[in-house]
Amino acid sequence: MNLAIISDIHGNLEALTAVLERLQSCAVDRIISLGDNIGYGPNPNEVMGMLAREKVESILGNHEMVIKHPRFLNWFNPVARNSVVKTTADLSLKHVKSIHTHETAMVKDALRFVHGVPPRSPFLYPFQLSDRLLAKKISDMGQSICFCGHTHELEIIECTNHGKLQRRPLARQGEALNRKYRYLINAGSVGQPRDSNKDAKVLIYHTRSHSIEVIYVPYPYKVTMQKIIDAGLPESFANKLSP
Repeated sequence: MNLAIISDIHGNLEALTAVLERLQSCAVDRIISLGDNIGYGPNPNEVMGMLAREKVESILGNHEMVIKHPRFLNWFNPVARNSVVKTTADLSLKHVKSIHTHETAMVKDALRFVHGVPPRSPFLYPFQLSDRLLAKKISDMGQSICFCGHTHELEIIECTNHGKLQRRPLARQGEALNRKYRYLINAGSVGQPRDSNKDAKVLIYHTRSHSIEVIYVPYPYKVTMQKIIDAGLPESFANKLSP
């Protein structure tokens, strides 16, 4: 089975469209989104609609958590908070109801999916935890692989049988995984990458070979940048899309 993992689309319709078109030629059996489908970008309703049409399964990111539990709005910095408020106001009732059905974690085919840190935090970043605490969380989860997002950067965190962590960027050519170890694997971002390459990122996990493939997908980012500005969202959100 080939499983596609996407994350942090952030209302970027152009990036999501390009990714889904690319995946049509990749023979994937299932697509799972790690949350933050909305926020920052100009097309939250269109993104949510496309995910529904393509039957993409999704969990809650921190941006969706505000829709489901408004008390979490104070977690965001002032600039992001304004974006969250606007996105919340713009979302159709149908998509709000859909978000209310999502959970903070998902387990499929002996794999765990969470936005931030296992077992189910959409807010914590892996770098906020000591190696010892993160290793315990990875060791204690019932699955050998957990996919996450949230940082917008591709990363693989390997936990050996002795609880030792090794953190490294996820190589562009992908990686073969050691069946004896446990992993926390960051899928980067479709709609707002924060690494040196601004292409949309998508992972494919190959169950037979126990390996990760990384796909970089170019898209017309200038279109999205202009739409962000035209929507009255902070220009900084547009600038982050530019190489």
